[in-house]
Amino acid sequence: MSQDDEVWRAFREAMRRDDSGQFTVSTRDFVAELEQRHSPHTLRAANTWIEMHITTFSDISTEEGEWRLFQVPAARD
Repeated sequence: MSQDDEVWRAFREAMRRDDSGQFTVSTRDFVAELEQRHSPHTLRAANTWIEMHITTFSDISTEEGEWRLFQVPAARD
């Protein structure tokens, strides 16, 4: 499996769904998943990857810094 596939898999595993159906992913969770796959990234590198590859996510972070939280609206029925 290519490293790119592992990064995508790590991103999917880092996603969480709340009770209202919203999907979120934190860069901390994403980096933790990447480390499990022996593909270490810094928080900054993870943020850059998300910004480049996941255009439908919005930054909903409540703090400044490299730890960020991204959200995408739930699909409508």
